[in-house]
Amino acid sequence: MRVVYIGDRAVGKTHLALELANPQGHYVRVSLVNQNYQSLQANLLNLDGTTKPTQTIERRSLNVEVSLPIGISKIPVDWIDSPGELFRRSWQSGNINEWEDFKEIVSKSEGIFLILPPYREILQPHIDLENYITQQQWCNRFNRWANFFIYDCPQARQIVICLNKADLVDCEIEQEISKLNYLPHGSSLNWLQRHNYVINSYFQPVKSELEQINKSRYGLSVRCFITSIYHRSLLELPWIYLANYLV
Repeated sequence: MRVVYIGDRAVGKTHLALELANPQGHYVRVSLVNQNYQSLQANLLNLDGTTKPTQTIERRSLNVEVSLPIGISKIPVDWIDSPGELFRRSWQSGNINEWEDFKEIVSKSEGIFLILPPYREILQPHIDLENYITQQQWCNRFNRWANFFIYDCPQARQIVICLNKADLVDCEIEQEISKLNYLPHGSSLNWLQRHNYVINSYFQPVKSELEQINKSRYGLSVRCFITSIYHRSLLELPWIYLANYLV
């Protein structure tokens, strides 16, 4: 199975994947081929803990193990990290070969992660809004993603869309974690209920676009999550979901 991470620049997609490899996991464990967590940190992070910008398309092999009630589900993953600028038309026109190569990779991928930033209107009052786009800009970008999924991802069976940096959103994060939390023998919500709750709480502005993606091809499922590198249970949820449905 190949899983592709995509997202705009500075949305935290690299840090999100890095922290998944942190050995202090609950239900998800990750081993890196020819690397450990510390060496990966050194390669991807600056001295101040910020992530280094991804300049070129990079591929890393991960082995993801998810503990399920029926046993361990093993998912070999081809982590494909890309520059955030890759989805800007100016980058595509100036890097035609890389863009075509990337589309070729994505076209054969069964699982896709889209990492989105929060938009200004849902942020906590003390957050510097200049670092984030407006809801209208966020919706405009999402329209491009929707078209990309519909026309350029023919092999995808599962598309996971994550609203990242949930710790910055104006919500009671601990209550959200409690509601969405995965428990092997009796979570309060099933996967569809989680998806619907997240859509109605965080993705309402693009609900119709999400429905269009879901209806674009038989056998395709789109599921939405909120994620944060500071809350392990939220970080693991998309992978636990994939372990159930993409094996």
